[in-house]
Amino acid sequence: MEETMHHRYSLAHLTALGLTPPELVQAAADAGYQYVGLRLNRTTPEEALYDLANDRALMRETKARMADTGVQVWDIEVARMDPARDHLHYRDFLEAGAELGARHVVAQLPDPDRHRATDRFGSLCDLAKPLNLNVSLEFVSWTETPSLVEAARVMREVNRSNASILIDLLHFDRSFSSKEFLRTLPPEWFRWAQVCDVPTGHPPDIAGLIYNGRRERLFPGEGGIDVKGILSSLPDDIVYALEIPGEPSVAKMGYQHYVRRAIATSRQFLDQPEG
Repeated sequence: MEETMHHRYSLAHLTALGLTPPELVQAAADAGYQYVGLRLNRTTPEEALYDLANDRALMRETKARMADTGVQVWDIEVARMDPARDHLHYRDFLEAGAELGARHVVAQLPDPDRHRATDRFGSLCDLAKPLNLNVSLEFVSWTETPSLVEAARVMREVNRSNASILIDLLHFDRSFSSKEFLRTLPPEWFRWAQVCDVPTGHPPDIAGLIYNGRRERLFPGEGGIDVKGILSSLPDDIVYALEIPGEPSVAKMGYQHYVRRAIATSRQFLDQPEG
């Protein structure tokens, strides 16, 4: 009889972005997550800003809630290096992550200049290393670094020990990345994954891709992604960060119930043996 798996789960901030960092930590603790991912800056102008790098009161409250609950910070996001922002732009961001005890930094490279993007990623790794931070390159399907193939190229060129690739199942699916290619890559490149599902069929335009990605995903097993097939191509012991924004569902049930549903559904789908 196949034994039940017990994966480690992190609550990604995008799943409950209306919660402040202390509120997110508490919600994660109440629902049974071991970790949280914290968004320390904005990726869109309309997002709430939780500026832990500069807001000392918010930093103190977040660390106190972590101490009270035992929930740890798995990752911070996002070091998004476009043509206007290099690695040095994120020095305070990295230092805030280190103060929180984070293990990983999410980096994105929306830059049409491939050589500049690669150089900056390597420099970000160098800046993060003394802070004991791993830099996880997330390929985002609607940017200039859109696929696993491109992320693997960056990894080979930078050759840093604290670099890894972050697989977000949405972007893996939307970029038509290959499980066969994934299985050829070094397993040490993969430390965690962002887990979700999305409806079958790809949106016809970038606006649709972005809407699904940022506002309306599905719980694992409820959509068209080969969730188990992709995850089975990764190391068994990685952390699953549930990044499942679902604004229509949150509007009906609230964040607390929604994050509970997210981990309960994920555990039922991913931790239970087949059959």
